[in-house]
Amino acid sequence: MTTVKDILDFLETIAPGYMKESWDRVGLNCGHLDAPVTTVLVALDPFADVCQEASEIGAELLVTHHALLWEQGFITDRTEQGRNALYLIENRIAHINAHTNLDCAPGGVNDILAEKLGLQDISVIDPKGTDPQGRPYGLLRCGTVEEQGLYPFMESVKKALGCQKLKFTDGGRTVRRVAVGGGACGSELMDAVNAGCDTFVTSDIKYNQFWDARSMGINLIDAGHFHTENPVCVYLTQQLRQAFPELTVAMSAWHADCASFY
Repeated sequence: MTTVKDILDFLETIAPGYMKESWDRVGLNCGHLDAPVTTVLVALDPFADVCQEASEIGAELLVTHHALLWEQGFITDRTEQGRNALYLIENRIAHINAHTNLDCAPGGVNDILAEKLGLQDISVIDPKGTDPQGRPYGLLRCGTVEEQGLYPFMESVKKALGCQKLKFTDGGRTVRRVAVGGGACGSELMDAVNAGCDTFVTSDIKYNQFWDARSMGINLIDAGHFHTENPVCVYLTQQLRQAFPELTVAMSAWHADCASFY
């Protein structure tokens, strides 16, 4: 019998807790460690649509990148996060998340994003340490592409990630050495500059960060939080299927970016 703890222990091997940012909370968000599991749903977020999908497919466990509750507080039906937590608890669905530990882990969010964008010679920018296999880990990745103009590169980004639109600033350089950071990594702009990158792909860029990028001569591309991180769900699904062939492991068919462009 496979339990929630078995899966939690396995996820610790691919995204160890020590790799997370100090402010982050990862691991078991709700549920019993000894609860048996036959079906797992994987998604980027534990939002209402995903929680309902987990129930409909008979999942006893939901595994996501983002946490169920971002701040400590009361679990009530007065907030969206509280209602989602209550739904999972009342339907006896456990929830595990791997957030910044999966961002930083070898093979995690940012390695997958770099590979998705076709980067070669991928390396970790400013590693925080090494794992037991001697592999460096850290937040950002960088790599190279065949030298090209910014607009052709952005077309390839849109195609690879399935984005509707990109928001960007033109740093006045061709694209050759690219940094990537899935999710909101705009605050890491100087790390990309110091690594000698001419282009940085991330999301949730602030107004002043676009100006900073232009003044420093680096192309800055906002490809959206969902689109830069959702590819990791394929990886998580594959890893769980390989480790637990006796389980049904499904990737969410319902979840998508709710933002649209007019």
